Amino acid sequence: MEAVQLGFWVVALLVLLAVAFDFMNGFHDAANSIATVVSTGVLKPQQAVVFAAFFNFVAIFIFHLSVAKTIGKGIVEPGVVDSHVVFGALCGAIAWNVITWYFGIPSSSSHALIGGIVGAVIAKSGPQALIGAGIGKTVAFIFVSPLLGFVLGSLLMVLVAHLFQGVSPLKIDRLFRRGQLASAALYSLGHGGNDAQKTIGIIWMLLVASGYAAASDASPPWWVIWTCYIAIGLGTMFGGWRIVKTMGQKITKLKPVGGFCAETGGALTLFLATSLGIPVSTTHTITGAIVGVGSTRRMSAVRWGVAGNIVWAWIFTIPASALMAALAYGLSTVLF
Repeated sequence: MEAVQLGFWVVALLVLLAVAFDFMNGFHDAANSIATVVSTGVLKPQQAVVFAAFFNFVAIFIFHLSVAKTIGKGIVEPGVVDSHVVFGALCGAIAWNVITWYFGIPSSSSHALIGGIVGAVIAKSGPQALIGAGIGKTVAFIFVSPLLGFVLGSLLMVLVAHLFQGVSPLKIDRLFRRGQLASAALYSLGHGGNDAQKTIGIIWMLLVASGYAAASDASPPWWVIWTCYIAIGLGTMFGGWRIVKTMGQKITKLKPVGGFCAETGGALTLFLATSLGIPVSTTHTITGAIVGVGSTRRMSAVRWGVAGNIVWAWIFTIPASALMAALAYGLSTVLF
């Protein structure tokens, strides 16, 4: 009886830790949804975070749980995951998020979580315990999602410039200030739909490993889904203003038409990835789209030094979070 109770409380604490990561994901990645709409002056910061949080949550009614299934069942071989692996993965991801938030670096919470899982699993069972297909498509989209965001953002900007040729800048500004509300809503839907499911996936992984859910279940318990969507929405409401400044102002200066094209290009990328069950970085996606929009004016309009620093953070995210997760895994085997 005592062993069952201990197992329950360990699982409960790890679920709370996962929800804390989900909240931090929203907090850390709030800039992805609102940076452009704030930097162009369409919404005030306080309005923008509530707006984005609402659409983060509404995503629960729109997207299937394809990403959650990839995280929960498509990255690690069955039978490898236990409470120590989940603890190490979450600690590694949270630690990297805190470090990058403090320095205002828009890194990826998604890849921090993937890196955390990889590091903890390797520490326990070695690389053979990982599922190559799941890891492969996730790593591939580190490059595909910003590139696709770049291409779609720049193409949309060129298309808009062609369609509105001869229209006064004042009219364009007025029109796209309204349009940016729609594009920001779409991006926030994509953010909630992809990112909340990553935490759903790791909690599902934990519940299956601990016997509180069956491996044959088609979906996780309903309370996991609702809790994760609410947590990411609340995290977005509290926002991450250090990163907003980097995303919205330091990479390139945006007008409402540019913000609309960047958000729409990013949203299309997220919708595609989520429908395919691929956990992508909303940070990588919107950064690529912003750079794509800026580059249509002239290459010098993009502060490539800032963009380069962000890329280095992307490169280091998985190995850095994996290392911290491996250390946390080792610590957990001593603690409980």
